[in-house]
Amino acid sequence: MAKLSRALHGLLPRSLRMRLLAFLLAAIVLAGAVQGALAYRGALAEADALFDYHMQQTALALRSGLPVDAQGLGPGLDPEDENHEFIVQVWTNEGLRIFESAVGADLPQIAVLGFANVQARGGTYRVFSLQTRAQVIQVAQNMAVRQGMARSLALRTLAPLAFMAPLLVLAVWWGVSRSLAPVERVRRQLAQRQADDLSPVSDAQLPDEVQPLVSELNLLFERVQRAFETQQHFVADAAHELRSPLAALRLQLQGLQRAGDDAARAAAAERLSSGIDRATRLVEQLLALARQEAAATPTEPVDLRAVAQLALADVAAAAQARGTDAGLLDSDAATVPGNAEALRMLVRNLLDNAIKYTPPGGQVDVQVRAEAPGHAVRLTVEDSGPGIAPEHRDRALQRFVRVGSDSAATGSGLGLAIVQAIAQRHGAAVELGASERLGGLRVVVVFAPENIAAGA
Repeated sequence: MAKLSRALHGLLPRSLRMRLLAFLLAAIVLAGAVQGALAYRGALAEADALFDYHMQQTALALRSGLPVDAQGLGPGLDPEDENHEFIVQVWTNEGLRIFESAVGADLPQIAVLGFANVQARGGTYRVFSLQTRAQVIQVAQNMAVRQGMARSLALRTLAPLAFMAPLLVLAVWWGVSRSLAPVERVRRQLAQRQADDLSPVSDAQLPDEVQPLVSELNLLFERVQRAFETQQHFVADAAHELRSPLAALRLQLQGLQRAGDDAARAAAAERLSSGIDRATRLVEQLLALARQEAAATPTEPVDLRAVAQLALADVAAAAQARGTDAGLLDSDAATVPGNAEALRMLVRNLLDNAIKYTPPGGQVDVQVRAEAPGHAVRLTVEDSGPGIAPEHRDRALQRFVRVGSDSAATGSGLGLAIVQAIAQRHGAAVELGASERLGGLRVVVVFAPENIAAGA
């Protein structure tokens, strides 16, 4: 069946317009054939009933006596024509034929009274037999007469349909062409576009079957546009932000080359190594930001508490180096739809910022709170650092903005921008505030109720 289906599909025209016309023409031909067959059967049944009645009445009329000659049986009777209307034979009760309306009819005498079909003279005859006291009257008719009449009636019934079929095809061609005109308009719009034109395609007056396709095409254009914008932002950001670190690395290299003693060379090498680390960190953050802004919306369930524990393990060495107490407070088990690695990066960036700006010996805490099922899930990171002034909190989420007051802390200002990009991908909001418990910055990532599934 599969091979037959593929073969039939290959025979169909690829044009939607031609395919519709082919189906319509086939439907018209099939409907005409069915209508002709039904008309033929109906006409044949009516002819059988009508002629059977006439045969019966003719036999009843002959009970009073025989006609003078065959012409007396009714109009149009030709004894020499084997397809004439009726053939009448009269037999005695002893089986002797005493009358026949057509010479050489040679129809057999039938013992069964009433109607019967007999084979005679190379065809089928319908015979009605009536017995009186002295004779048997038989009235017969060739069935070809009835069948010819039925065919004639069926053909007359099909004549209007045959006349209307071309008009129907033209009407459908016009209707299909008008219906597909918006599709052709969309095709012309796309054919005339430049490679960088990703504006939405108009779906006005499109058929319901085509409109979803154009809507998905517009969504694809939107995703590609976002990818292009992300690429452009990355190139611009990289060109802007790498200029200063590369210049600093060149100066540090020159300082290393001019160093006169071992101590100066060691100090210059240390500064060069620190500069390379900062440039490497900047490149990593730029790539991470570009990936998060261009990535698709995630859907897999992620245990947020487990992600927070993994992020704490990632920053444990940095926290220990600064003497910072970083840990997970009593938290709830909460599952959010997302990408586990991206959420781990979100928490890790929050912890990196908190440890970087918290003075040595400070404290950084992480907590996950899941409200009642169907409500929001909150991820909170607090520190004992200087915090961010209220007037600077909105700017802190922008890329390449550093608002910390710790001059010893180094960074590119991308940490919170990466957090914001990942949160937006997950349908979450980032809120900056003051920590009442630790006195520093308090960052809360709120996962909306429609985007999470929380568990106890």
